[in-house]
Amino acid sequence: MPSFQSLIEFCQDDWNRYIQHDFVQQLGKGTLAKSCFQHYLKQDYLFLIQFSRAWGLAVYKSHDIFEIRQALAGLKTIVEVELDLHIQYCKQWGINKQELDNLPEAKANIAYTRYMLDAGQQGDLLDLHIALAPCLIGYGVLACWIQEQSWYQAHNNPYQSWIEMYTGDEFHAAMQTEINWINQRLVNIDSQRFEQLAKIFTNATRLEADFWQMGLDKSY
Repeated sequence: MPSFQSLIEFCQDDWNRYIQHDFVQQLGKGTLAKSCFQHYLKQDYLFLIQFSRAWGLAVYKSHDIFEIRQALAGLKTIVEVELDLHIQYCKQWGINKQELDNLPEAKANIAYTRYMLDAGQQGDLLDLHIALAPCLIGYGVLACWIQEQSWYQAHNNPYQSWIEMYTGDEFHAAMQTEINWINQRLVNIDSQRFEQLAKIFTNATRLEADFWQMGLDKSY
């Protein structure tokens, strides 16, 4: 019986490269250059805008009122809560709202966000959730992975608040809800359908790793 874990196992090497990326390790060690983190934060603001479009698409792709409400809740959370929180967090790193509003969008950002939107437009609601999963679930997985490492440095780590955000109870509750949603919908699919979804998940995972690399390279 396929599950979310089956998707990870399908692309284990790519998943590991994403979860254990140099950017992630440097975050955990507290050695990541400030300019790299700032570049990531700026692009993550643009990512959240596209992420909100994905949840808007999820509303359209929903089949019943329960799914519509779930997707709408995700959309409202990003638009009404997460974007404002991100703007405030960026201020702590010397990035103002005007700068965020005039950013060029990096190629790695375009590649991932447009891919997830395209996956949702071509497929159904499950295809869209699978394309979003490396972000929705992966951040929680990698933050916990950081904390498990012998080199993890919590004391005086400038990125500790970021790590704690994704190891916190609130994020992990949302993450588990998403895992359960995906698992429920994978139960009755056949092998051909699973392979289609696994390829989407693999591509999205690779694009997430590219997003980290963009941060390290400070590339556009």
